Amino acid sequence: MKLKRLLTVTFLAATAITLAACSNQTQSGGKTVVKVATDSDTAPFTYKENNTFKGYDIDVVKAIFKDSKKYKVEFVTTAFDSILTGVDADRYQIAANDFNYNDERAQKYLFSDPISHSNYAITSAEGTSYDSLDDLSGKKTEVISGSNYAQVLEKWNKENPDKDPIKIKYAASSTGLTTRVQHIENGTIDFILYDAISSNYLIEDQGFNLTVTNVKDQIGGENDGLEYLLFADTSEGKELQKFVNKRIKDLKEDGTLAELSQTYFGGDFVSSVK
Repeated sequence: MKLKRLLTVTFLAATAITLAACSNQTQSGGKTVVKVATDSDTAPFTYKENNTFKGYDIDVVKAIFKDSKKYKVEFVTTAFDSILTGVDADRYQIAANDFNYNDERAQKYLFSDPISHSNYAITSAEGTSYDSLDDLSGKKTEVISGSNYAQVLEKWNKENPDKDPIKIKYAASSTGLTTRVQHIENGTIDFILYDAISSNYLIEDQGFNLTVTNVKDQIGGENDGLEYLLFADTSEGKELQKFVNKRIKDLKEDGTLAELSQTYFGGDFVSSVK
């Protein structure tokens, strides 16, 4: 009997260790730690100021988890192309980096309700304006592989074989937007496709002599320009998504999202979101 009890205790202990190893989520002060991944290089959505996490996405997440009795949030800086692979591996539970919708992501991840709405914009040399993807035929750009903007340009090339392709150079994930915009100034590339909020913010903040033009084309259907938080498509991800969406609704209704939008974007990019 003693041997049987000993084996039972040993089995239960081993099972507990195995289950603990299956998830990278930890506990702190009785709360579940939710790690939020961001590249800290996509101002005004996410950036660092004196080693402090700042930006619209950061403050939205902070507001979502404020006073939560169940969750404690922690922010982690990682390269853009490592954010979603980290979510896959459960190193991070939320991806917050001005993520847009696309079908490929929708097959793998859960999306929050939208937290802002911008527009695609093309940044180009001063005095040169491109307001459609057709205008970019034969022009040179730099993108981060796997980004929504890269996929938009790749799709245009695929759907327009009769036209000069957009010349796409894939930059390292550590190559920030500022560096790529500088390449427009020095003539290395012709344009950058990005969201209007980030593009206008960067040009004004850094004092670049460049032109930012909203794209007139409809890109991506009804989800065009909407920004989301992303989760793993797991039971834990679904539970977290449910909590986050309830809080997003509350924060929209009480005006918090509009206030944060005004602070970081200089306007209300929230109230029009359905």
